[in-house]
Amino acid sequence: MDAFTAGILQRIRNTEAVLDRARASGDDYLVDVEQAELEDLQRLAIEYGVEVGAVRA
Repeated sequence: MDAFTAGILQRIRNTEAVLDRARASGDDYLVDVEQAELEDLQRLAIEYGVEVGAVRA
C-alpha cells in the first residue's frame, strides 16, 4: 500500500470516528461538517482508485 492510499484511508477512519462522536453527542453542526469532509475524502479516494468499501476498523 502506498503512502497516499494509507493516508487517505486513515483520514477516512479518523473522520468516521469524529462523525460517530458528533452524532452520539447530538452536535448537529459538527455532524454536518464531518459528513461533508467524509464525502469529500471518499470522492477523492474513488477518483484515485482507492477502494473505500470496508474502511471502518
